[in-house]
Amino acid sequence: MKGYLFHTDDDRREMLRSIGAESIDEIIDGQVPQALQMQRPLDLPPAADEMSLEAELRALAAKNCSVASHACFMGAGAYDHFVPAVVDEIASRGEYYTSYTPYQAEVSQGNLQVMFEYETMVSQITGLDVSNASLYDGGSAATEAVLMALASVRKRNKVITSDAVHPQYLDILKSYLVGIDAELVVVESNDEGTSESLIDAIDDSTACVLIQHPNFFGRLEQVKAIADAAHEKGALVIQSFDPISVGLLKSPGELGVDIAVAEGQCLGNPLAYGGPYLGIIACRKDLMRRMPGRIAGQTTDRRGNRCWVLTLQTREQHIRREKATSNICSNQTLLALRATVYLSLLGPQGLKETAEHCVVKANMARERFAASERFELVHSGPIFKEFLVRDREGDVFGLMKYAAENGVLAGVPIADVSENACGGRYDDCFLVAVTEKRSEAELDRLMEVLDSAGKAESAQLAQTV
Repeated sequence: MKGYLFHTDDDRREMLRSIGAESIDEIIDGQVPQALQMQRPLDLPPAADEMSLEAELRALAAKNCSVASHACFMGAGAYDHFVPAVVDEIASRGEYYTSYTPYQAEVSQGNLQVMFEYETMVSQITGLDVSNASLYDGGSAATEAVLMALASVRKRNKVITSDAVHPQYLDILKSYLVGIDAELVVVESNDEGTSESLIDAIDDSTACVLIQHPNFFGRLEQVKAIADAAHEKGALVIQSFDPISVGLLKSPGELGVDIAVAEGQCLGNPLAYGGPYLGIIACRKDLMRRMPGRIAGQTTDRRGNRCWVLTLQTREQHIRREKATSNICSNQTLLALRATVYLSLLGPQGLKETAEHCVVKANMARERFAASERFELVHSGPIFKEFLVRDREGDVFGLMKYAAENGVLAGVPIADVSENACGGRYDDCFLVAVTEKRSEAELDRLMEVLDSAGKAESAQLAQTV
């Protein structure tokens, strides 16, 4: 253990002596009530050799459901898109493969160039002027954009959004806005799952409007009309978007949006049980100095050679705390690198083809659900790759469990996304996502399994009677 515990017995005695304690137990007894302390040794199995331990861990891991073992129709913000092998190959190079975010004096020219290329590609897909080197995830990016807007539009404190924005993003936003002078108004989406009704809530005190397109239900929003209404009242518009969708849909910049944010997991990053993921943000040039985090810029050195540098770091580590635009202190360089490699491989044509596959296959799945007696499509309008399904028998969790036991991750129960998600209106519904990876055979398998769930329940009921 000496190699792992670098404090010697003498070190520990000296530390205890300096704080006037006889032992570590004495410190714990002073802080943790006896009733909460375990009065027995940990119930650990005997030590195992490496081969036995590996076998046990593999057996435990085999109990998990994953996209490698199951056909995945789960989405709700994290998606099973195809990741080309070369993304892993390049991202695993020693020069890049670190979770540590280097500071100016430590960051290499290679990493700086990656950040710059990433920012350039984000600007291209968003149609906006400036991007930073990434944020934590889509939810924190949406919230940082709202804080950015509140700081940019003076003497206004109202933030308007819709319950068609991802419920977890709204949870993050509510947490951030506690304690600051801001009013959050969440407007209920209409029966078709879109948010035009929020236009009526925009007034002269509105600082910004946050909208998601395609939205949490997979529906397409009237972003241009909402942006025009917001701008008419002097408010900024923030759009959370799906980076794959811009292969077909107009970019946020083309729709008149001021700040665009996204979850970048779909760009070459595998599903990872909640992250870490990649927050994307981009804005118009005149908002650049309110951008949170760090921006990598291109310049020339004293010899006139092209080089890169971190610039416009309005973070509290670099400037006075009260002048900082955000408390966010890091970025997701490795995942931004993966997104950069992914986008450079696909190019505009590849991104378009991926988006087309998503739309076509999602609509094929939707037709199958529409033909089923047990299920009901909640909305009828156009979608991108996701749609909401109601289980007429109201047993969403039982249905998802049965499907998982039979090799299919059939969807995400709305009631499982967030506490009181969408006001509880869709607690008998689940969200189905279809990416380019899903085959027609898997679509057939999805419906076959869900249909057999109903028959299994009927058979069980008959036996009970």
